[in-house]
Amino acid sequence: MPITLAAVEEARRAIAGIALRTPLVVCPAEAPASIYLKLENLQPIGSFKIRGAANVVARTPRERLQRGLLTASAGNMAQGVAFCARREGLPATVVTPDTAPETKIRAVTRLGGRVIQVPFAEWWRTFETRSFPGVDATFIHAFDDPDVMAGNGTIGLELLEDLPGLDAVVIPWGGGGLSCGIAAVLRALAPHVKIYAAEIETAAPLAASLAAGEPRTVDYTPSFVDGIGSKMVFASMFEQARKLLDGSLVVTLSEAAAAMKLGAERNRVIMEGASACAVAAALSGRAGSGRVVAIVSGGNIDLDRFAQLTAQP
Repeated sequence: MPITLAAVEEARRAIAGIALRTPLVVCPAEAPASIYLKLENLQPIGSFKIRGAANVVARTPRERLQRGLLTASAGNMAQGVAFCARREGLPATVVTPDTAPETKIRAVTRLGGRVIQVPFAEWWRTFETRSFPGVDATFIHAFDDPDVMAGNGTIGLELLEDLPGLDAVVIPWGGGGLSCGIAAVLRALAPHVKIYAAEIETAAPLAASLAAGEPRTVDYTPSFVDGIGSKMVFASMFEQARKLLDGSLVVTLSEAAAAMKLGAERNRVIMEGASACAVAAALSGRAGSGRVVAIVSGGNIDLDRFAQLTAQP
């Protein structure tokens, strides 16, 4: 079931003082629409993931938290869980794929988290089983959790307060927790707003699943877009997505890199690959005209890699 407005309002109170209310800024780009950027890259951990992680911790009984926290993440939820664990004086264990960027791994370590890097298939299995051999801790799912989605949904409240006349929103699709959380709020309060997921060409299971009318498995190729992209969509998330979203917009690696460069030049914003997919999709005009918001979900990218990508002509 989609999350409720009451759950999102409760989440906003729970995460106040932990997650920031991030700014919404105009992106001065030559595009078919007026583009706005929701700068979640300015959160304390450089990603929106702090919202969901903080809400789960706030709603979990203390006796369960005492065992410590466990999550599976390519890096951003890992930081969110490690950040919240440190605030609460709890141990945190993070299972990451061996393709996770070093900047995200270092950030988790700085926050006191223990990192276990495994092959992609084993990492994905941790999502499915919500556990990891030898670790007895409370598992926080990166996306398929109502409290995570309620925390993410607070972004939707902020969008409507800061830009009540928005026409469309483009949201990076990783597992669906961000897209479905925001969409649940917009569908309840502003049903006219178009809501699109953004995916990368090298890993776009949602687009394939929506086209087929059922979850499908696709080929996955690692790239600099490491915050989103997988081989499949969880069935539970697919059911929500097809009811809440207007579609998935798939962009190329070159389009994502160009969006990263534009954001740096025009807004002085460092965005990671996942964020760049949403911006690229908005710039393409496929989300329509009018006022289009792209969710800059995070800015955690190795700076050497960022410099290389944005130096391309």
